[in-house]
Amino acid sequence: MSLRTEGAQCAGVAVEFDDDNDRDSPVIKARNIPQSALIYLKGPKFLIYVSGALSMWGDRMWHFAISVFLIELYGHNLLLTGIFGLVVAGSVLLLGALIGDWVDRNPRNKVAHASLFIQNISVTICSIVLMLVFSYKKWIEEIWDGWLTVVCYTVVIVLADVANLASTALTIAIQRDWIVVITGYNRGHLAGMNATMRRIDQVTNILAPLAVGQVMTLASNVVGCGFILGWNLVSLIVEFIFLSRVYRIVPALSAKPPAMEHQSYLEKKRERKRSQGNTRFKPIKYDLYLKFHSVESTSLHLQEISRIPVCLHRLRGLLSTCREGWRAYYRQPVFFAGLGLAFLYTTVLGFDCITTGYAYTQGISGSLLSLLMGVSAVAGLLGTVLFTKLRKACGLVNTGVISSALHLVCLLLCLWSVFAPGSPMDLSILNLGNASDVGGMTGGHQRHGYPLRGGSNQPLLPDRSSIHWTNSTVLFENAPAGTEPESYVSIILLFLGVITARVGLWSFDLTVTQLLQETISESERGVVNGVQSSMNYLMDLLHFIMVISAPQPQHFGILVIISILFIFTGHTMYFLYARKIKRKPRTNT
Repeated sequence: MSLRTEGAQCAGVAVEFDDDNDRDSPVIKARNIPQSALIYLKGPKFLIYVSGALSMWGDRMWHFAISVFLIELYGHNLLLTGIFGLVVAGSVLLLGALIGDWVDRNPRNKVAHASLFIQNISVTICSIVLMLVFSYKKWIEEIWDGWLTVVCYTVVIVLADVANLASTALTIAIQRDWIVVITGYNRGHLAGMNATMRRIDQVTNILAPLAVGQVMTLASNVVGCGFILGWNLVSLIVEFIFLSRVYRIVPALSAKPPAMEHQSYLEKKRERKRSQGNTRFKPIKYDLYLKFHSVESTSLHLQEISRIPVCLHRLRGLLSTCREGWRAYYRQPVFFAGLGLAFLYTTVLGFDCITTGYAYTQGISGSLLSLLMGVSAVAGLLGTVLFTKLRKACGLVNTGVISSALHLVCLLLCLWSVFAPGSPMDLSILNLGNASDVGGMTGGHQRHGYPLRGGSNQPLLPDRSSIHWTNSTVLFENAPAGTEPESYVSIILLFLGVITARVGLWSFDLTVTQLLQETISESERGVVNGVQSSMNYLMDLLHFIMVISAPQPQHFGILVIISILFIFTGHTMYFLYARKIKRKPRTNT
């Protein structure tokens, strides 16, 4: 029998077969398995996964450690942590559109490399400053009557904020833009990559804080800073190499239109407005008018610019970019879906400092809380699996509808917990006569709470969720004696609802994320996702303001009801979006 060679092209590697009979033989299949595995390991998807895992691991370790460091620096006080949270949320809120516009204006490789470099170097310098402060704290406190310590606190918070802004830019570039291009705009492949990236995020959310926490516990804060410093330097090199290789082997990543590299969508839009304004009123002798008018308008424009200081001119340009970015976000067909996702951030029904702190006042130990956080992460992984299954069976828009319904149904358990036995909700605590009862920890209305006492042996276990941003979580090993509630039914229903709701929540989050990826045009993908990040942080700030307004454990039931109302509003916005999308084919026909 004559031999026939058939090449199966896959990522530039040819696989040869002898004939039709040998093609299906076990020997050939066994020979091709290592080849296909090698091809996958060298492919762009695997490189993106590894790069994303390293980046997420570093982010999780840093977000955990910086909260602990700030509490340690300020004597087990949450003031610095609260300031850090407000600075981070406020900066992304104000600069989200500018970050997205910067992503749109520059080539993809430059954006990724610059964001990666700024993020890791900021964390590295911040770690060095923290090591110096922890090592020479007493000496630093004696300089300038303690003002050098304030300077160190400011430097740490500013550097950490810069790192967070760079991380936001990197997330927009890689997870909102690169992934879309790498999958070739294939919806199935895009859903698979989104789900895999979210699974990696959930796993690192469990393991990374545990790893750095063990280092800090067994060694010291200085060693923990050194560990994070070394990780960031190694991660910077590996991620830089992997992202550079992905950029080389995927030609579409460098295929941005030439005009877009120097001119963003917003700039082109402003030029279009100016050209429309110039042509709105045309005289009959247009040619002569245009010659004289162009010279006159140019000279007047130059005179006007010369009168304005350069800094004010640039500030006006930045404000104009922000305004146009929010307008571009509002005009998107997927606006209601994105806004609905942002509303889900205004909630206390997540594993953040609010819910875990409340659980501790109800007699739940720190070890049990950490176990519940692990179970919650597993529920999040199930949500990613549910998303991929539903998208194949029902379509992307219907997946969001089903996920929304599942999320709301599970949250009914949380609503039930407010009125269940063991609930500490007491509306009489809202009276003005109890205003001096700070935190509800003193006075006669304290039912199932106990004072949160500071101590040097308190383990500090912050958590940072990718959808519910938190600044810190303070847990304690042992609860004071005699603080057990009358019944555990309320707290059991609360956490049962929170954990089961994560399945629908993460499926819904992935749905909206992919809708943003598919719907937004390439020229404005960065700025719209930047505004989406701003909206998320804005709604997250509202939930912290809500907690500050009602901080006592007896108020938590009210916060649960308000949170469910916000979540219901967000899902209602998505339902309106889904209804509008489903009506479009009918109107077209």
